[in-house]
Amino acid sequence: MNDNASMIVVLCSHLCADNCRPLEPSEWTKLADTMIAQKLQPKDIPNFSDDDMKHYFGYGINETERIKKLLDRAGSLSFELEKLSSMGIKIITRADKSYPKVLKTKLKGGCPPLFYFVGELTLLNRRTVGFVGSRTVGDEDTGFTEKTVEKINKRGFGVVSGGAKGVDCIASAASLSNGSFCIEYISDSFVRKIKKKDVISAIQDKKLLLMSIAKPDAGFNAGMAMQRNKYIYAQSEATVVVKSDYNKGGTWNGANEALKKEYCPILCRNRKQYQGNIELIKLGAVPIDENWDGDVNNIDSLISAAGEQLSIFDE
Repeated sequence: MNDNASMIVVLCSHLCADNCRPLEPSEWTKLADTMIAQKLQPKDIPNFSDDDMKHYFGYGINETERIKKLLDRAGSLSFELEKLSSMGIKIITRADKSYPKVLKTKLKGGCPPLFYFVGELTLLNRRTVGFVGSRTVGDEDTGFTEKTVEKINKRGFGVVSGGAKGVDCIASAASLSNGSFCIEYISDSFVRKIKKKDVISAIQDKKLLLMSIAKPDAGFNAGMAMQRNKYIYAQSEATVVVKSDYNKGGTWNGANEALKKEYCPILCRNRKQYQGNIELIKLGAVPIDENWDGDVNNIDSLISAAGEQLSIFDE
C-alpha cells in the first residue's frame, strides 16, 4: 500500500474509530477534489498545520480537530490491519491502480474511498453480468437463475452479486459450479463468510472475489446493504433482476436507482405474477424470459423488441 493509499485508510476506514468519525465517501470526494485543484496529495496532510488546514481546505477548528483525531489512530489502525491481513483480508483504495476502474467511470465521485477484499483482484477486469433478487425464492426462481447463469457463463461472462441469501447466492454458486467466476459485493458477515469451506476453496482457485465497504466484523445494516447495490450494477455489463417486490426492498430500490442513473442495462424476468418485475419493465427494464439466449452483446435488439411490444399495448 502506497503512502497516499495509507492516508485514505487512516481518514476513511471505520476500523479503530471509537473516538473519531471517519470521512464519509462524499466528504472524502470533496477533500480529494480540493487536493487535486491545489496540487496536493493525501500523504501531505499529516504535515499540515492548523493554518494550512484553513488555507487549503477551509477547515475550521472542529473539522481540523476531527482530522487530527483520525491521524492519531494511525498506530492502532496499523495493528488492526495486520490482524486482518493474517486472515487474508486486505484493503484497496481509490489511490491504488487495481481499484475497479469501471466504478470510477460510472460512479465518479460516488465511488467509496476504500474496499475491504479477499480474493483475486484481477477478476475486476473481467466481464460480468449482475444477478439480483429476493431472498425468498421458489423452485422456478432457482431454475431460472441457474439456467440464465449457465447461458452467460457459456458466453464468457462471470457473475457479480451481493452475496445475500436467495437469488444472489444461487447465482454465485451456479457460476462457480459451471467453472466460471464470481465477484460479490457483500454488506455484512465478511469474517464469517471467509471461514466457509466452499468459499475458501473458490478463493484459493482464484474464482471468487469478495468486496465490502463495511467493516469485516460488521453485522447486517439495511443502509449498508442498499449502498452496495450500486456497485453490483456499475460492475456489470448488464444486470438480471430475477424477482422483485413492488415499491419496497433492496432489489426494487437498487433497480430503480440503476435505471435512473443508467449504470447498465437492466434485464428483468418477465413474469406477470411478480408485480415488482412488471413495474420495473414499465420503468425501462428490458423484459427477458426462459428463452433469452444470454447474449449480453445484443441487448439493443431486446430493447427494440420491448419497445415494439409496449407500442402495441398502447394502441
